[in-house]
This record gives sequence, C-alpha cells and structure tokens, in this order.
Amino acid sequence: MSANGRMPTLFIPHGGGPCFFMDPPPAQPHLWDAMAAYLRGLAADLPEPPKALLIISGHWETARPTLNVAAAPPLLFDYYGFPEHTYQLTYPAPGAPDLAARVRDLMAAAGLPVAEEARRGWDHGVFVPLMLAFPEAATPVLQLSLQAGLDPARHLAIGRALAPLRDEGVLIVGSGMSYHNLAEFFGPRGNEPAARFDAWLTDAVADPARRDAALTAWSQAPGALAAHPREEHLLPLMVAAGAAGVEAGTRTYSDQIMGKALSGFRFG
Repeated sequence: MSANGRMPTLFIPHGGGPCFFMDPPPAQPHLWDAMAAYLRGLAADLPEPPKALLIISGHWETARPTLNVAAAPPLLFDYYGFPEHTYQLTYPAPGAPDLAARVRDLMAAAGLPVAEEARRGWDHGVFVPLMLAFPEAATPVLQLSLQAGLDPARHLAIGRALAPLRDEGVLIVGSGMSYHNLAEFFGPRGNEPAARFDAWLTDAVADPARRDAALTAWSQAPGALAAHPREEHLLPLMVAAGAAGVEAGTRTYSDQIMGKALSGFRFG
C-alpha cells in the first residue's frame, strides 16, 4: 500500500452494551443515534477498504498483551440484564491468524512480549461497533488485549510497534469510551468533569510533539479521574495514538450522552 493509502488509526466509542440493537428509553428516543451514525460512516472515510482490522477493546485485559488467533472466534456476550434478543446477535467475520503472526513479529522486534489465545470470543467492545461499521462481516478481525496494570506508556509503545501495519492495509482501532464512569453516568454530577476532560483530551491528542507526554500523565488532567475511575476504556486510545507516530489527531465524533461529553478520534 502506498503512503497515500496509509490507514489512519481510530479511537471509537462502543456505546453501552448492545445499545444500538435495542429500543432506546422512551424519554430519549434518539439517545444513541449520533454515535450509531458515526460508526456506520467510518468505512466511507478510509482511503481504501482495509485488508484486516486490528482492534483493542476496553473489555479484555491479560497479564501480557494477547492475540486472539482463532480462525473464527465466537461472540462473548459480556453484558448483563439486556433483552433476550441481544444475546442472539451474530457477527461471522473471519479471524486473522496470519495477521497475528505479523503482529507477534513486530512486537518481538520492539521487545514487547505477546501471548496467544484461541478460545475466547470477541467481546462486545469488538462485535457491537463492528456490526455497524463493517456490517458485511467480511473483513478479517484480530483482537489484541490490554495489558494488566494499564500503564499508558506501555500501551503507547505497543501502538508504536504496530505502526507499520498501517502501510499494509490494516486498520488499527481502539474501542472504548472517552468517558466511562458508570456510577455517575445517569446523574448530573459528572457532566462538568466530563466536559473538562473531553476538552483536555481533544487538545492533547492534536499535537504529536507533546501527545505521548500528555497521555502518559492523563490522570493529572482536569476531570480525568471523575471521567475514568478506572482507565480500561481509555487505554485503547493509547494504542491508536502510539501507532499514529508524528501525525496529528482530530476529533471526528462529538456528542453528549446523558449529559456526558463523549468523543471519537482519528489519527492520520
């Protein structure tokens, strides 16, 4: 793939559970509409159809970064209390064991240990957004776990190691949420910290000269710990940003859900 066809890297929101496939609250019938429209439009903004997707979800953590190498992973319905039909969703995309071998080599060259897993299903941070973004389920998908400990510098380094994939037709996608405080999500108290953190994050990702330092120290940002009491839904952003190299990040999705500012970002 030529430089002009280099894939961007993305940090996308994946919503709440199977939210796009169930009736919204009667008082908020359009609650998820903007996010769903954003996800449905992702593929059209790419320079070329990707040859494969490498996705890092906020819902899989392991002692060392781990690749799902199954040829046809099942779905892992890791959400609870939702309508029965949301446990019958399907996403029969192929796995990407060949890409896993390439990722393993890239990470080894960077001194980063990596493990493999062949039995786990794709969690809802993978299949829910991909059902909207790539509904044909024809593009091979490889999931990479977060590393336990959630060290932002380590996840930036993982992204840097994976950057060559962008010139090989692979779309690197971090799937999380820029705000993820479920205890405050349905009340007004979290609105102001969410707005402050969202503004800081949008500014931090834009400038590649200071991005790594800013994201490494993300917890010191305004509203940061109120937006992310635990950072597993933010860490996929670090991988996407690390793979961006010297390319700027731009906010490509901006919305409020239950009064909480949420964003999606594109690098490159």
